[in-house]
Amino acid sequence: MSSVGGDTKGGPYRAEPEHDKPMTIWEHLTELRKRLIYAMLAWVGGCVAAWGFREELLAILVKPFAEAWRAQKIGPEVTLHFATPGAAFVAYMKLAMLGGTALASPFIFYQLWRFVAPGLYAREQRFVIPFVLVSTGLFVGGGYFGWKAAFPVAFGYLLSLSGTVGTQGVTIVPTVMMGEYISFVTNLLLGFGVIFEIPVLVFFLSVAGIVNYLHLIHYARWAILVAFIVAAVLTPPDVASQLVMAIPMVVLYGGSIFVAMIFGKKPTAGQRQAYARKRRRARAETGGDAAPASKS
Repeated sequence: MSSVGGDTKGGPYRAEPEHDKPMTIWEHLTELRKRLIYAMLAWVGGCVAAWGFREELLAILVKPFAEAWRAQKIGPEVTLHFATPGAAFVAYMKLAMLGGTALASPFIFYQLWRFVAPGLYAREQRFVIPFVLVSTGLFVGGGYFGWKAAFPVAFGYLLSLSGTVGTQGVTIVPTVMMGEYISFVTNLLLGFGVIFEIPVLVFFLSVAGIVNYLHLIHYARWAILVAFIVAAVLTPPDVASQLVMAIPMVVLYGGSIFVAMIFGKKPTAGQRQAYARKRRRARAETGGDAAPASKS
């Protein structure tokens, strides 16, 4: 893979990688196929391992649901149902795939690094172990945060919609299917895991020179808007669940600015001047700095 750029004057910060030889498109595709195969094998192995403790994994995932069920006094027993004889097996398969994703995530992130590593400089290639550890920690930590913070809020709201309505004695009773429950929590867990990878994505984009910290600062307002839109799409319709996802996204975006500032390419003089002009123009539009804006 060809290098992604650097200081044309050389130096210790952006030293040229050894054996810097551009790769053809076919070599890129071959390398991608190789890394995908390795990642898939690791994922399959993780799924097989997760199948062995599928019941323990289900018990962990239903804990917030069970607590919300009892809090709403829906019934004496917390129940999950399956409609056909094979539905429980399929549901457990989904659960094993979720567990396999978590177990294989370190190896998957390592394969991602190996794919992009030829395009990095010598100083950047030394980050392989921190990258794998941080990426895995963020992914698994994001899922844990969703389970610990978002699930109780979401299930508390959703199950509160049950109960007796009106004066005719009509009772709304939840009949939660096992497969649908696992699909629901899987979407939330993966959603939280992916959004917690924002700093990792920014790391690659800033190292490649696609973005820098000035870009991230300039578009921060739009990032906040996108965070709340994504949270509204991925979480249940209650405001509390959306805030539980949106606020961490905003915080991670702020942390990503420092990631780009430390590891990414520095803005050029032209980019700094353009950023300064945009700031003056923005202040002028809000009536805060009309005089300097007239000079730009």
